[in-house]
Amino acid sequence: MNRTTPQRRSSSRRQTSVPSTPPREPQTIPQSWALARTSSTPVDIQPSLGREAEEGEYLDRQDGDGGSPIEDSQTGASLGQETDGNSSTPATHNSPLPRQRPHLTAQNPTPGYELAPITPELARWIRLRSQNLKLRQSDRQWAVDLVNHLRDSLLVFLKNSDEQPYFQSASVLNSGSYYEMVKIHNPNEFDMMLKLQSPSRLKMTELDQYHGLFYEVALSRPTRAHIRSFLLEDGLTISASKIIREMHRLVRKFISTYKAVPGNSWRWVVKRKRPNSPAVTLSLLELDNGKEELLSVDVVPALEVPSSQSWPLAARAGPDVNNWLGKKTRRSLTHQTCFFVPKKPPGRNLSEAAKESWRISFSHIEKELIKTHGNKRTCCESSATKCCRKQCFKLLKCLIEGLKKRYPQELDALCSYHGKTVFLHTLSIRAQDSLWTPHHLPACFMHLLGALEGHARSGLLPHFFVPTSNLFAAPTFPRKALVFLTEALEEQRRQGLPLLMPPAPAPPLAVHSPSNSQSQPSIVVQQTHVIQSTIIQPPKVIETKASVKMFNILALVVALVCVVCYLCPSVVGR
Repeated sequence: MNRTTPQRRSSSRRQTSVPSTPPREPQTIPQSWALARTSSTPVDIQPSLGREAEEGEYLDRQDGDGGSPIEDSQTGASLGQETDGNSSTPATHNSPLPRQRPHLTAQNPTPGYELAPITPELARWIRLRSQNLKLRQSDRQWAVDLVNHLRDSLLVFLKNSDEQPYFQSASVLNSGSYYEMVKIHNPNEFDMMLKLQSPSRLKMTELDQYHGLFYEVALSRPTRAHIRSFLLEDGLTISASKIIREMHRLVRKFISTYKAVPGNSWRWVVKRKRPNSPAVTLSLLELDNGKEELLSVDVVPALEVPSSQSWPLAARAGPDVNNWLGKKTRRSLTHQTCFFVPKKPPGRNLSEAAKESWRISFSHIEKELIKTHGNKRTCCESSATKCCRKQCFKLLKCLIEGLKKRYPQELDALCSYHGKTVFLHTLSIRAQDSLWTPHHLPACFMHLLGALEGHARSGLLPHFFVPTSNLFAAPTFPRKALVFLTEALEEQRRQGLPLLMPPAPAPPLAVHSPSNSQSQPSIVVQQTHVIQSTIIQPPKVIETKASVKMFNILALVVALVCVVCYLCPSVVGR
């Protein structure tokens, strides 16, 4: 069956979100483009943009998220805003979003916020931090060689395993931040999707209360294929729990015989299954150093939808890339297959259908979008055309990681996928390559940071592929966590992004737990130059001053003894 282009009619009604005038260049970088909040207007944020040259990163050649105001496409009314325009409390949406994609616009992108110049010091820190996030070639090569050998050996093991014939035809699709070339700090985390084939067309039944993300997946007709071992009693519904249990068992058996790591000081182990996680996690431990983890690999079984089938109805409105990559690219993306991973919804007291549900996944298309991100299809493909899109995303990931480390309990719901979704929305809105020039990396990043803050403040972050699903809705993202995230992002912006600076004994941030927000006043931290002036002196300087002080005290004692001996010789004689 040939697939028709999803939502073709809606594209004619959608107004272009690309500004008709060229972007304004900052007159100087005496000060960068930080956001200065005004108190007169409500919710969303979105500062100006620019771009930075992307250095070519090592990628395994064997590989077999915009925060503008979100408006209703019919009425133009802003979605997710409370009636009180001055309120800073996010409006959390528990009701389903309309089936039509919320209209993201780049016209007047930051109502309620003014673009204020940023200090040259902050612009310098942003550029410096971006360079420090680059992975080292030696680390990449070492890690990829180990992971590739592990992947190939696992596939050979599954192919030769007679215990579970269904997994013999499995193949691997590399995904995740490393293969998207946006990994930061260290190449120590890798993701693999283990593709499992379906013997027939699938019946995908959306679970009503989860707005297009979770499904009950069943075969369209009875089968005698090997997948029958993973069906429920009705003989059609595919059990997610049975798949993930068998995956754990097979990987444990494989690791018990896998001896490819050189030396006796390293060992691959299978970590304990995490609650509500679809992944089987493998860790490479260094035994001589207290079992320190060097690498981790997440192997996620993924049920592949036959290419003859269309995406589920909730996903046919996305991705909105017409103004960014063009309608032809959008058609090619929506004609690709999608996957389901064995992940049940969060929460307790789930129904029987929810306990065996699958979550829809577009990670392979997300990788393609991030790797081929240019509006003119030549961006970052030659030395003459570079942008700073990926650098901005890396900086945002670094900031999110820093916030989670600083506030692990308050921001437990926050993850890098929220940042990726904001990044993809921003790319879709700010489509032209000219808006991402390398020279304006600080302005671009401040724009992306403002987009995340705007979505958090409005309490509305539509999934890029399933726009009916709000990633900032409770209970997945609790209201208290959303309020805390809004305050934390606003504080970071106001204080000059201290979490992006190199580690230093700076005073703690002012953001505090929502439970203590009324009893404890915020401690206002000074700006960047004040923070730097309070840095403790290096240890060598401290030791030198202490030595001088001790020498002076000792000399004074000796002098006093000499005086006593001179004035009282009889006492000394005794």
